[in-house]
Amino acid sequence: MYTTFYKNEKILQPNFTAEVCFDYYNERIRVDDYRGNVNLLSNWLDEIVSQNKFQKIIIKCRHDDLSQWLEKGFINEGEFTGFFNGASAVSMCKYFSNERRNSNYWIEEDKIINDVLKLPQGSISSLIPNEYTLRMADEQDAKELADLYNQVFEVYPTPMDDPEYVLKMIRSGTLFCVVTYKQKIISAASADVNAVYHNAEITDCATLKEHRKFGLMKHLINRLEKELFNRKIYCSYSIARALSFGMNAVFHQKGYVFKGRLANNCKIFDKYEDMNIWVKDLSKNI
Repeated sequence: MYTTFYKNEKILQPNFTAEVCFDYYNERIRVDDYRGNVNLLSNWLDEIVSQNKFQKIIIKCRHDDLSQWLEKGFINEGEFTGFFNGASAVSMCKYFSNERRNSNYWIEEDKIINDVLKLPQGSISSLIPNEYTLRMADEQDAKELADLYNQVFEVYPTPMDDPEYVLKMIRSGTLFCVVTYKQKIISAASADVNAVYHNAEITDCATLKEHRKFGLMKHLINRLEKELFNRKIYCSYSIARALSFGMNAVFHQKGYVFKGRLANNCKIFDKYEDMNIWVKDLSKNI
């Protein structure tokens, strides 16, 4: 099922190489790594867009290449500090439709982020209630995790409601942390680890509605951060729905720094949504 969502390919051309995700579900191309001639890579990407229905290209570029991507019509939407083994990645984006470029919620999201940034930062103050258990997940949890994501998200940018997809993620090195209630998973989050560049994305954050009043997500992220720190992975980042006060507040209060906003980045719930970038250096602040 999930193979129809996206396809990852290593592109080998005479003048450049690139790690490319063809994200059909979200109608975008994402370049997570590249080397070589920026001009020819950009031309190649434009040609791929013209042959398909992609509406957006996202490039994680080095600072040294920033001006070259600007010259090719890309815009700077944010920064993943420390992404490349300590060196920052800049999120450069190019749009191919006005509808995809323009956000209807930008001003509302500005107000949300301004209110979030006024909140105090600090350690977790509340304890998990006795009837809840926090633990790392394993392969046996794949089906229950998929059931959780199916209940929480009507639409999601990756097929997290597919047990086979979740199992593949676990086997490929993605860390899942869960909270259980009466032996059932009611909250979860994951850390998608990049072993080459020593970074991890905190993602797939979900809690059943009736259990959201206990601040479980902070505990999940806290545990994932400790796992990453023990593996010498210091760049922890996340992209959170810009319209979600709660999730943005969680990352701010956990010491993450707001680094930009990706317009109409991916499908969540019933529409394309803007996503806020949050980054934390675990070597300084865990």
